[in-house]
Amino acid sequence: MAGCCWWCGTIDSVTPPVVLTIAAHDPLGGAGIAADLTTFAALGVHGMVAVTAVTAQRFGSVDQVVATSPELLAAQLDGIIASSDIDGLKVGLLFDPAQVAVVAERVADGRLPSPVVDPVMVDGRGNRFVTADIEAAARELLFPQTAVLTPNRAEAALLGGSPAALARLGADLVVVTGGAAGATDLLVWADGTAAELPGEWVETAHVRGSGCTFAAALAALLADAKPLATAAAGAKAFVAARLRDSAAWTVGMPDSIGPVSHRFSSN
Repeated sequence: MAGCCWWCGTIDSVTPPVVLTIAAHDPLGGAGIAADLTTFAALGVHGMVAVTAVTAQRFGSVDQVVATSPELLAAQLDGIIASSDIDGLKVGLLFDPAQVAVVAERVADGRLPSPVVDPVMVDGRGNRFVTADIEAAARELLFPQTAVLTPNRAEAALLGGSPAALARLGADLVVVTGGAAGATDLLVWADGTAAELPGEWVETAHVRGSGCTFAAALAALLADAKPLATAAAGAKAFVAARLRDSAAWTVGMPDSIGPVSHRFSSN
């Protein structure tokens, strides 16, 4: 892993890979761009940010969302692209079809790399985030250009459920994360081949942002030229370590589902 990284313990280069996250702001620090940037830092890559929305939240509810206009999102992306080479891309919550089109256009013409897409369509409580027209735009414009799609089980069911249906979405790899259903993820390759990715079950209520963290870690590892399967396994191990760290803490009100840990030490 390039850069100085407590998790992998190696220093390969003075200049780290640059990974861009396109996602929403979570004021509670567990998900969205907060999770992405801290994950990038832990894995030794430099993070850049394009914000799709500012939200007002509390543990258990989303109280207000103000979406970034497609024009402002485009301006953010074009400024970033003009300022630096981008080695990796993670895409999170997009709020309208025009935002999807802005991102997809820049991937299609090579200004942005093929992304890791966390579709953020259904949350852990089963609440649907996006409208049907946003889903349709993602299916048509973004998923066919995606390196890895990382739906949770509810999102995978919405997208078709079966390995054959998930393969038809067009991504090079779909990783269906197990979440509360278990520690085993499902890998579905573009040719329809499926395999299980087992992992460690960590008993903790503090899982907020674990999906964002997985996708961000995956983007960071792919930016360092790790093969898809290796990067998926590495991202899964990284999230397990973060869950272990958060298992004993209390962040937020008692009995709330708190954030997954993003603290790390160089010791």
